[in-house]
Amino acid sequence: MSENLHIAIAGIGLIGKRHADTIDRLPGISLCAVVDPEDSGRKYASKHNLPCFETLDEMFDEHSPDGVILATPTKLHVDQGLDCIRHDCPVLVEKPLGTTSIECERFVMESEKTGVPLLVGHHRRHNPLIRKAYEVISAGEIGTIRAVHVTTWFYKPDNYFENAPWRKRQGAGPISVNLVHDVDLIRYLCGEVESVQGQAIPSVRGYENEDVAAAILKFRNGAIGTITVSDSIVAPWSWEMTSKEYPIYPPTTESSYHIGGSHGSLSLPDLRLWTHKEGQRDWWTPISATTLTRGSSDPLVNQILHFSDVIRETAVPLVSGREGLRTLQVIEAIQTACSYENTVKIKLT
Repeated sequence: MSENLHIAIAGIGLIGKRHADTIDRLPGISLCAVVDPEDSGRKYASKHNLPCFETLDEMFDEHSPDGVILATPTKLHVDQGLDCIRHDCPVLVEKPLGTTSIECERFVMESEKTGVPLLVGHHRRHNPLIRKAYEVISAGEIGTIRAVHVTTWFYKPDNYFENAPWRKRQGAGPISVNLVHDVDLIRYLCGEVESVQGQAIPSVRGYENEDVAAAILKFRNGAIGTITVSDSIVAPWSWEMTSKEYPIYPPTTESSYHIGGSHGSLSLPDLRLWTHKEGQRDWWTPISATTLTRGSSDPLVNQILHFSDVIRETAVPLVSGREGLRTLQVIEAIQTACSYENTVKIKLT
C-alpha cells in the first residue's frame, strides 16, 4: 500500500459528489476513479481528469484502489459490495446497507469471513457532538435511560420527487430514506431495539409511499422510544435543520432528540444536560440545564479519515456491516409494523 491512499467512488450523484469533494480536501487521500454508467458520471470524470467505468469489474480490471465508496442506488449495494470483497478491497457503503436484511446478512457474513472491511456510511456517528453524547451517557451522567423521543419533521418540495420519480414509489418514503439515520443514532446511544409498533399514513400527494409515520420502540434494556417522521410537515424539528451538519439546510436553534434518564436528561443536538439542583431527584426541586462543550468538525471528513485508518489497519470500523444490518432490521420492523398494525419482534443477527 502506497503512502497516498487511492479511493474509487461508484455512483457520482449528490452524495457521491460530496464524498469526492471531501476527499479532495484531505491530504494523503486521492480519488483515483469513478464508476458510473450515466452521462453525468462521465462528464464529472472528464471534468476532473479521472477515468470513468461503467462497472466495478471494468474498474478492477485496470485499477487496484485501496478502497471503494459505494454511493449507488440501494438495490445495487449488496452485489457491488460483494464484488469489492472478492477483489479484497475495503468498502464504505452508503446507508442503508441494502434493500433487505436477508440479502445484507449474506454481505456482512462474507466480509466477516474474509476479513475485508465493510463500513456503512452512517456519518452522524462521526459528529463530535454525538461522540460527546455517547461519552456522557456511557459515563452514567443521566443514569439509566428510561425513554427517548425523536422528531424528524420537514417538508420536501414537489421538485424533490419530480427530479427522481423513484422517490414516489413504495419503499422510498421517509421511513426508509430518512429514518434510517435516526434509528442508527438511537441504537448507538440508547441500545438495541427488541420490538416495534408502528402506524403510517399514505402520502397526501398521491404517491405510493407514506408521508408520515410513528413508531414505539422497546429497547432490550427496558427503555421505551417514540419516533415520528414526515416529509410533508413544515417544522424546525429535524436533525438536518438543528445539527448544522450540512449548510444547505437553514439552521434552527431547536432540538430534535430528547433522551431521558433516571438522573438527568439530554437534548440533542444542542447538548443540554438537564439535572435537578444538587442532585435532588424531585419535581418540586428546581431543574436547570448545562450546555456541554464539544469539538466541531465535519462528520463526512471524519468518516473518510476513519475509512483511511481502517484501510491502513490502525482502526476498526465504527459502523461495521453488522451495525448497518441491525439498523436495517429495525427499519424493516417499523415498515412491517406500519403495514400490518401489529407488534414486530426483532431477532438480531
